[in-house]
Amino acid sequence: MASQPEKTGFSHRTLERNITLLGLCSLVAVAIGGIVEIAPLFWVDSTIEKVEGVRPYTPLELAGRNIYMREGCYVCHSQMVRPFKDEVERYGHYSLAAESMYDHPFQWGSKRTGPDLARVGGRYSDEWHVGHLKNPREAVPESIMPPYAFLAEKPLNAGDMAAHLKALRAVGVPYTDKDIEQANADLVAQATPDADIADLQARYPKSQGRDYDGNPAVVTEMDALVAYLQMLGTLVDFKAGEAQEQPK
Repeated sequence: MASQPEKTGFSHRTLERNITLLGLCSLVAVAIGGIVEIAPLFWVDSTIEKVEGVRPYTPLELAGRNIYMREGCYVCHSQMVRPFKDEVERYGHYSLAAESMYDHPFQWGSKRTGPDLARVGGRYSDEWHVGHLKNPREAVPESIMPPYAFLAEKPLNAGDMAAHLKALRAVGVPYTDKDIEQANADLVAQATPDADIADLQARYPKSQGRDYDGNPAVVTEMDALVAYLQMLGTLVDFKAGEAQEQPK
């Protein structure tokens, strides 16, 4: 029988039998791959393309978002319409990264016990939202959502919204000094009927001010949550964009 040629130099057998060498080579490979993926990001201003209309939350909307997260609404409702035909036909235009650029944390989600809420703003009246939150079965008989009637009875205690906005500005949300200074007053004004909110609307385009829960005597947690739900998906004018793309 012919003798096998003697193997010399580096081989996979050597690598596979030497755990220290295998670990070192794996570390080098992962490091090189990481550098190739991460390094280019240091030379770009932003990985998110800004979209006209997107703005930070008003203090009332932000307080409502905090309640939304506190009550675990994100567990059953996603806020991201995927770019698939069936999703677009059901929920509306697919979500843009820029729409979540001021979310800390974002509410995309991957589980839907209930429908996606990325574009729920303006689809239903305030009265519908209040009734649905108080008794979900009245609006959707097969719903398994728990009732949140207590929100309409609980006065909103959002804490110092000025400090909240200041913290968000530290991580990149472009709140101005005036936004921070007026934060607590803005929160109350947006939920108070007949309040002068012209200045608030100038700083937060497309914001709306009214009594959201049907009880103008007090600003409740229901006011804040409904205000948040009613703005979701309303900031970007997709119809205007589609009209501009149509051939003339």
